[in-house]
Amino acid sequence: MSESQYRHWRLDTDIDRVCWLTLDRADERNNSLSTEVLAELDLIVNELEAEPPRGLVLQSGKRASFIVGADIREFKDYSDPEQAADSIRQVHRLFNRIEALAFPKVVAINGFCLGGGLELALCFDYRIARDADTTRIGFPEVKLGIYPGFGGSARSIRQCGPMKSMPAMLSGRLLRARAARAAGFVDELVGEHGELRWAARRAILKGRKSRGPGRLAGALDLPPARRTLAGQMRKQTAAKANQKHYPAPFELIDAWEEHGNDTQALMEEEAVRVGRLITTDTSKNLQRVFGLTERLKAYGKASDFKARRMHVIGAGVMGGDIAAWGVLQGLEVTLQDRELKYIEPALKRAKKLFKQRLRGPELVAGALSRLMPDVDGKGVRRADVIIEAIFENAEAKRALFETIEPQLQKHAILATNTSAIPLAELSDVLKKPGRLIGLHFFNPVAKMPLVEVVHDENTTQKQIANGAAFCNQINRFPLPVKSSPGFLVNRVLAPYMLKAFQMNLADKVPPEAIDKAATNFGMPMGPVELADVVGLDIGLQVVGSLGGEAAASERQTLQALVDAGKLGKKSGEGFYRWEKGRPKKNDDAVEGHDLDALAKDLMKPYFEECRACLGEQLVDDADVLDAGMIFGTGFAPFRGGPLHYLRTLQDAGQHSTETPEPDTAATTSADEQSAKKEDSTND
Repeated sequence: MSESQYRHWRLDTDIDRVCWLTLDRADERNNSLSTEVLAELDLIVNELEAEPPRGLVLQSGKRASFIVGADIREFKDYSDPEQAADSIRQVHRLFNRIEALAFPKVVAINGFCLGGGLELALCFDYRIARDADTTRIGFPEVKLGIYPGFGGSARSIRQCGPMKSMPAMLSGRLLRARAARAAGFVDELVGEHGELRWAARRAILKGRKSRGPGRLAGALDLPPARRTLAGQMRKQTAAKANQKHYPAPFELIDAWEEHGNDTQALMEEEAVRVGRLITTDTSKNLQRVFGLTERLKAYGKASDFKARRMHVIGAGVMGGDIAAWGVLQGLEVTLQDRELKYIEPALKRAKKLFKQRLRGPELVAGALSRLMPDVDGKGVRRADVIIEAIFENAEAKRALFETIEPQLQKHAILATNTSAIPLAELSDVLKKPGRLIGLHFFNPVAKMPLVEVVHDENTTQKQIANGAAFCNQINRFPLPVKSSPGFLVNRVLAPYMLKAFQMNLADKVPPEAIDKAATNFGMPMGPVELADVVGLDIGLQVVGSLGGEAAASERQTLQALVDAGKLGKKSGEGFYRWEKGRPKKNDDAVEGHDLDALAKDLMKPYFEECRACLGEQLVDDADVLDAGMIFGTGFAPFRGGPLHYLRTLQDAGQHSTETPEPDTAATTSADEQSAKKEDSTND
């Protein structure tokens, strides 16, 4: 077989006539299924059909990645549902030919096998994956406003059964290797240091084939069973995603309910439904959001800074959780506070987090061994990153920085987690003010994906780049933002939250109605509930520093709640009473309120503050601001970001000077709200 005509593929045939098909996409860091890649694959299938080998192994030429899916950059080319459907049918025909090849076919998976990559793998007889922390397998398509369209919905249901395949597709969750094997996506695992190539060769020579889902799945193919299960799936999905905003998972459920036992009919449903979904504005907006994540990650690629040790000063909720997150990302962390009794609660929270995120007691024990109490602050001298997370008092922070500066390593990052204090008020005590940056994490640290990298005119570009690189290292999106009161996220949230308090206190609108108006608009959580989750003591600090005289009555009310020990979720009561981690709400309180009108009033100061921040050039441009609002405040991803949303309405003929009405017809992806509440890499 000739390989000279292929730019992205390599074919090698060994002495036993086993053909090794390697995808190594040219000029790209990761493999993805672009139009050109698929066109070459079509030619390769022609060769395989004309001259069949003894067997075929599909593998990746990238060191830590298999195939991450279709090339999302090409999605923008789809403007017509019929055009998109025809393109999908073309891929179906190619994948059907691969499936029909009459010799053993094995896939060797190392790294990320996602979306279209998994759909291609399901065309093969047998799938082997490396059991390593770098392996992830799944269908993230719902987060782009679609569902698997290259035959994935049909083949995964046939391969794994609906009870395993449907939750994977509806949630978009990425599975580790063992979880993927338990679900049926993978047939065999090799150890982290095992020989994947030899395992694949052995499977070819033995003619191994996947077993499939078993008898129970066959019973679920019956229409009555599908109707019952589909109803349950809709209910569970609706608890996490609004169908008006995110229709893709509901479209998938409908397709399965109608055609669950007919593979070819399910594929045709993919062409029609995914072809339609991928051309909607909301899917385009979610594709835009994916692009924004790449934009934020790029900030960290300007530096090769890499940390091994981190020292956190302040073992409160934020400091303790920052320390625990650092440990989860592989760092050695020392955690400092005045006495050990102040560190112990953070260690307990960290242990709980490690048990949730890590597999097995040995890994939990290993993580705990890397989180070291450090009352004396000895870790400062050895740390690559030092993060101050003490209480919000400028004088206390200044005194701390003055004390530790002489102990810092030359290359070390010195950062503050202040939520509102400008850097200039903290850095002037330093001999080198330009080395201080802000690394502003958000609560809860383990679930919020954004970190503001705060800088001012004194900050060196090297420190900004190093801070962004560190964020990338710990799996967080860096958002460089100019130092000013509240920075970006809190500055926008402050008038939004203040408006919610005013609506509740002055206008007597129930918290339930305010929160419902916000979630109907597309926010993942209402502002009153958010205040309880963040903590009313923190809210009081933000309103106090950013609210001004206009917030006097709201500040007084918050102060009274804080003085009474009603701090929100962490104390069990704030604006709501909290039981088992959930707020107790009176659903009847929503009745009689115009939620669209409430949302319009509520979002108006949010949009105005976004415009003001852009005008003051707190961030590089409107796209970066949109990214900050999506990942820092949870602004509805299906709208593409607040400024993008306003531009869209302006282009549609609405007045940009007015706060727009909520678009109740807007639609798209699944589980974005729950994605903020749980880690997508859990088993």
